Amino acid sequence: MLVVADCATAQQLDFVAIRSAANYSATHHGASLLVIQSGKTLLEEYPAGGGADTPRKIYSGTKAFWNLAALAAAEDRLLKLDERVADTIPEWQNDSRKSGVTIRQLLDFSCGLEPGFFLHGRDPGDRDAMAIKLPIIAAPGAAFVYGPGALQVFHRLLKAKLRGEAPKHYLERRVLRRLRLGPQRYLQDGAGNPLLAAGWQLTARQWAKLGKLVLAHGAPVVSSRSLAECWRGSLANPTYSLGWWNNRAAPTGRDADFEWMLNSKGENWDGVCLCRDAPADLVACIGSAHQRLYVIPSLRLIVVRHSSGGSFSDATFLRLLLGRKRG
Repeated sequence: MLVVADCATAQQLDFVAIRSAANYSATHHGASLLVIQSGKTLLEEYPAGGGADTPRKIYSGTKAFWNLAALAAAEDRLLKLDERVADTIPEWQNDSRKSGVTIRQLLDFSCGLEPGFFLHGRDPGDRDAMAIKLPIIAAPGAAFVYGPGALQVFHRLLKAKLRGEAPKHYLERRVLRRLRLGPQRYLQDGAGNPLLAAGWQLTARQWAKLGKLVLAHGAPVVSSRSLAECWRGSLANPTYSLGWWNNRAAPTGRDADFEWMLNSKGENWDGVCLCRDAPADLVACIGSAHQRLYVIPSLRLIVVRHSSGGSFSDATFLRLLLGRKRG
């Protein structure tokens, strides 16, 4: 569970440390950096040009918004996270392993479904129909298999639960309007299905609104109890739940490059963290090519970083930002 400190007691960041982190980010292909603590903007820079009004790709940062829609749907009693997917998706009812998959396992990528990376294509066909046909390659709950397939199955399920309202309209009505965000870049296929795994473009200030929701315990979208589902992790991957990565293995865990691990084979997610010298309540949305939204509730801190790629270390950046460089 995340603990949110009182604004008056949160340790304030040192400007020299912020400047060091900003320089590191800029020299590692950083395109924007926004640092907000206790509601005050401490730094806002756009070394790649474009300025505050330029939206940039957040890639997998998109996932957290759709997971908010899932939590909202649970609060609206449209679904339960631990109900079986097959109760809504009839194509899964006669498959011995698919029939036991829960909605939560779709959302935390522990359902064992093949990743289906081809679904990222601009128009691969009916994404939902193809995702439903993907094979199970690991026993549900036993492995972390990260890819767009599971979320596209969730899109089909949510569509069925809504009974007439398009999932993207529900997302806009129930989540985005409350965050004062409008319709997004959905990368729809020919059947009208948006890509849930990626595709959005947000300015740093827009993405920071999601961080403000975390500091507000889920308000104005969901309750604190619902938001807490994002921090629980799974047996398959204790560091990930519902669009968010956590740092709870700190300070005894080992620093890991999560992006590299996602692209490697045979990864071991036990005991890893983004930065063992950062607070254990740090959570992050991670997008490809080092797009980042960090939130540290105990410090009342929100950090947004866009990047054009290149090399980057979460641990190094966070140590610089927090003034905790190792000797």
